[in-house]
Amino acid sequence: MGNENKTLLDVVLAARTSNVGLPLVQMVMDYDNGDMAEGEVRQELCRYLPAGWQIHLTRINSFKTTETGFVVGQFALAPRRENDPPLLLYVNCAPRKDRRASRDDNEGEGLVYGRLKNGVEIVAVNSKYSLSMVRSQLVSLRAVAVDRGGSQFRSRDNFPPVVGAVAQGLDIEPWLGEELDPLKIIPQFKDGFIGYIDSFGNIKTTFRTSSSALKDFKPGQEIEIDINGTEIVARVATGSFSVPEGNFALAPGSSGWDQRFWEVFQRGGNAAQSFKNPQVGAQVLINPL
Repeated sequence: MGNENKTLLDVVLAARTSNVGLPLVQMVMDYDNGDMAEGEVRQELCRYLPAGWQIHLTRINSFKTTETGFVVGQFALAPRRENDPPLLLYVNCAPRKDRRASRDDNEGEGLVYGRLKNGVEIVAVNSKYSLSMVRSQLVSLRAVAVDRGGSQFRSRDNFPPVVGAVAQGLDIEPWLGEELDPLKIIPQFKDGFIGYIDSFGNIKTTFRTSSSALKDFKPGQEIEIDINGTEIVARVATGSFSVPEGNFALAPGSSGWDQRFWEVFQRGGNAAQSFKNPQVGAQVLINPL
């Protein structure tokens, strides 16, 4: 009795104690799941993380900072509630394109520590679009004084103690540089590219529901989608399943939280295969018919 007007979520949250909830390190890296590299990074992290912390890896394609940024935003900006367990993102995609010249000692893009408005913390290599989805949500962003070179495998050899220190709540102020302006040093996502392709072949674009380029499209309207020269007719939809079996839809997808990303979806099929398996970062052209 007494729970008639409560949802199950209300009951679960009210019962939550310090013994419920798992602190989590979300690793976002361009290593394959099960690859030795992933195992080595995980093994090294386990030397520094407090007992009880969990580690999860989401693999992104090699050197694809657009995909990295898409995944980082989806994890870091997920709705959080009071007393949620700590969430720490450890992000490493380092194409070493911040300088075109040859590099001494395997030096790569620098490591930064960031804290978001929702309390999520991030330890990341600041490479191009890797932090683009969270740039407006950062309340603090600072360079970390850790060796940028000395190893081809910095995510194993140089960076794990930083992650461990943050997870332990240690004072890392002596190793932090001045405050950085995220809006100046992190570029915005550009409209019209593939941000992520999920395991169902759904193509998540970087067009948001607020994108001016698509603001005049109406549900039910036929459009042509061109990716790498493959052109397919689709229908603008309010949801991915609101087209007949086998047809294509352009609809707000499940990613983006407050501003959903438009997604190319083939009901009962695999959109990515139909578009000849484009890479993340490929341009998406959408034209009305």
